[in-house]
Amino acid sequence: MQRTVSPQRTSAAAGVFTPWRETVAATVAGLGYELVDIERVPAGTLRVFIDRVPGRAYASGAGEFVTVDDCEQVTRQLQYALEVDTVAYTRLEVSSPGLDRPLRTEADYQRFTGLEVSLTLKLPFQGRKVWKGVLGRAEEGGGWCLALTERKPAGKPGARPARKTVAAQAAEAAAPGAQVLGFTLDEVREARLVPVVDFKGRPSPDGGQVDAVAADPAATAVDGG
Repeated sequence: MQRTVSPQRTSAAAGVFTPWRETVAATVAGLGYELVDIERVPAGTLRVFIDRVPGRAYASGAGEFVTVDDCEQVTRQLQYALEVDTVAYTRLEVSSPGLDRPLRTEADYQRFTGLEVSLTLKLPFQGRKVWKGVLGRAEEGGGWCLALTERKPAGKPGARPARKTVAAQAAEAAAPGAQVLGFTLDEVREARLVPVVDFKGRPSPDGGQVDAVAADPAATAVDGG
């Protein structure tokens, strides 16, 4: 199935940033990490999800995945930055995005091309919104596509599946009976990597979500909305 869509801008909306969110974003970027998401819990907890930037060297060691040391470093710096900006909170949690990492920007889609993705569309196509497949570049229109397959991706349990080369993606999409869903980022409500779990259904500690937590019991709810 090849879906044809008209060319549209291909940048995902990053959301509206209030001043305290800008402080978090600037601090995380200044330390050389990518800010994946921020969550504010009504009780006053701030949850910050970070990821490593591909190709960058980190003092906490080599590797693709965020470590506990990375989270602790960002936690310490955020505590200082939020105090300087007089941002109140009851608890600060910094962690990796986990194996089901969200894809939000054009750079995210480019980085994870060749991996299996779960895609939720804003509007249903052929009666459904949720689709799964191997992420790739669309041949026309400058958008993206999913090579839809029913088989499970090969790979070590607890790790992201191996990337497929552009040639392999093209071969899979062109195979008899293959189905391809074309889309632009404007049509996407949510996209996440499909995690590979162990046989007990739990993500492996290698590359899974790790956390470094800092709490300020004297603080109140976050100001600034």
